[in-house]
Amino acid sequence: MQTDEFAGATRWVPQDGGIRKLRAALPDCRGCDLQEYAEQVVPGEGPVRARMMLVGETPGDVEDKEGHVFVGPAGRLLDKALAEAGIDRSEVYLTNAVKHFRFERQGKRRIHKTPAVGHIVACHPWLDRELAIVKPELVVILGAVAARSLLGTGFKVTEHRGERVELPDGRAAVATVHPSAVVRSQEFRRDFADFVKDLRAAADLLA
Repeated sequence: MQTDEFAGATRWVPQDGGIRKLRAALPDCRGCDLQEYAEQVVPGEGPVRARMMLVGETPGDVEDKEGHVFVGPAGRLLDKALAEAGIDRSEVYLTNAVKHFRFERQGKRRIHKTPAVGHIVACHPWLDRELAIVKPELVVILGAVAARSLLGTGFKVTEHRGERVELPDGRAAVATVHPSAVVRSQEFRRDFADFVKDLRAAADLLA
């Protein structure tokens, strides 16, 4: 299936009810082809009325196997960074712009593959509904895929990271890199410190 042929998630996304109804509907989605290959859909998690929502890219290999967001290497780094930034993970809502793992096989390994634009667009109605239900005061955008979903193609994370920006609905947001980029960094100490700095800037907006 080509990306321009994806039906999109709209017909599967409930337009009423809360997070429980949304989570129950997710496994039925056939808005793109990713559900054909991933082990399971990975829904968002966190308080229904969280003041802060963190939006990542897509589940990784560990998340796809366990069915929970940010539980792999990038999630462990995110936990550490949130703690250093003074943010309690249990008080934020965590989700991804794309709800299924995209990968390519190398032998027995499943290697992460960046979602195509068609996947991002197809899955956006789920993220829109999460925003409508949770109503966060601030959205933290983790990486380029989340930025593409929420702010369009013209926004560059590297040019605006740590700054207050606005989503199309006027909601405040702060963009930073995805924690997986820090995990892979050749300059880990510097890049981790910069990541924490961005998260602190986000926390300061809610202080």
